[in-house]
Amino acid sequence: MAEAQLCELQDEFTCSVCLDTLTDPVTIPCGHNFCLKCLTECWDQSQECSCPQCRENFTMRPALRRNTLLNEVIQKFKKTGISSPPSQNYAGLGDVECDFCTRKKFRAVKSCLTCMASYCQTHLLPHYEVAAWKGHKLTDPDRDLKEKLCVEHQKSLEMFCKTDKTCICLMCGVTKHDGHKKVELEVERQEKQKQLGVTQSEIRRRIEKKEKKLKKMRRAVDKMKLSVKRVMREHEESFNNLIHCIEESHKKLTETIRKQEKRETEKTEGVMEQLKKEIKVLKRREAELNELSETKDHLHFLQTFSSRCVLPADGDLLSFTVTADFSSEDLLKQLSCLKKSLEKIGQWDILTWTPPGREAPVFTLLAPEPQSREEFLQCESVNSWSLSSFHF
Repeated sequence: MAEAQLCELQDEFTCSVCLDTLTDPVTIPCGHNFCLKCLTECWDQSQECSCPQCRENFTMRPALRRNTLLNEVIQKFKKTGISSPPSQNYAGLGDVECDFCTRKKFRAVKSCLTCMASYCQTHLLPHYEVAAWKGHKLTDPDRDLKEKLCVEHQKSLEMFCKTDKTCICLMCGVTKHDGHKKVELEVERQEKQKQLGVTQSEIRRRIEKKEKKLKKMRRAVDKMKLSVKRVMREHEESFNNLIHCIEESHKKLTETIRKQEKRETEKTEGVMEQLKKEIKVLKRREAELNELSETKDHLHFLQTFSSRCVLPADGDLLSFTVTADFSSEDLLKQLSCLKKSLEKIGQWDILTWTPPGREAPVFTLLAPEPQSREEFLQCESVNSWSLSSFHF
């Protein structure tokens, strides 16, 4: 029972300056207790003589006397072996430090826009207990409190000048911004929030459009590769029957198809990579706008709105199409006709004639006369191949 009661008094045994158990406790006229060393150092470093906890000012520096009774209670408290109250978190990398911790800084839990200072949990208590401080405007910890002050008047930036598009203090509003159109920060925030929503919608629309295009291009590339495999398989089957007489033609045709595949693939992959980059930029901008949209800091919102709400440049890549299909029907017909024609090459005659102005004769392979209409059409098809290569 006694141990439970002592645990409830742990906060009463803590010095609000060093945030540790009181050592050589002294009581000042306002009733608050501090370590003798902590209070002495605090007053020695300040021109004013005030209570570090409630900020009550004293005209004369009070004489400090040890609180013997409280010291005995603390000693008994220590003998019980009860652990001291859990310490607050010390300010780490990225944390806002308490402005009133005199030794190692604790992490601030609130910043006061009226005092323009940040407070840990212990030093924040007067804002809830002292009547004069209860009206102060508290916000989440902010390490950039100075940026919320007017450079000229050192007053809080509480208004937005729509004429000059800048945040101003009340003094600026009645001086150099007199006659301008001015609104409260929250009012301007609401207006800009609507514009931000439009920008976010446009970014989401662009992302969706580009992602659809990316998926479509991926499908087209896959289809193209399958088509190339199919065409190559068909060509292999055809050229296997003709390899003894058209090996070089087979090789050239294969190289042509591979080159076309490579060109289409490289061209498509380049566009796809650019689309990925644009999607990444848009998602990063969307995340920034989401963060800006959710911030409670009106000033930060308005100061970063213009730079954050500018849409990234939109590349003209959505009109790009992929040649996904390779047709080989005509080629197969030509190869079939060529095979039949090549089979008849052994029946061809050699025509010898000497053109005018030439001394040496020219030898030309002459195909036999077609015996049917089908053979005639086949010969016409073969004529598309240059027979000059057979000249001797």
